[in-house]
Amino acid sequence: MSKAIFTEKAPAPVGPYSQAVEAGGFVFCSGQIPLDAETGDTEGSDICSQTEKVCENISNLLSAAGLSFENVVKTVCYLSDMADFQKFNEVYAGYFVSEPARSCVAVRTLPKNVMVEIEVTAARG
Repeated sequence: MSKAIFTEKAPAPVGPYSQAVEAGGFVFCSGQIPLDAETGDTEGSDICSQTEKVCENISNLLSAAGLSFENVVKTVCYLSDMADFQKFNEVYAGYFVSEPARSCVAVRTLPKNVMVEIEVTAARG
């Protein structure tokens, strides 16, 4: 059994998927991009500001599930330009203090032509 998680404090899905799903003691958050939850507009014009917005959206999703960044066990990070890796890491490190397992790859394009997308898996307990 799985349970969909939804919060108005994170962007609504732009396709046929849930913001997050809980199953088997884990919460799987769909990839978050730097969108404003109210307007759906992209926020930030550089990798640092966009990463901040993505992390804010993730925080709101985790909170809706009764969790925090401390519960994150795995992240998958997508960057539109690996030249942004160092600056991305500086912002990322301020949020993912538990140092979860991570994959980070460069991709050709991301939805709405943003610079970063992050998906997370969090564990209860």
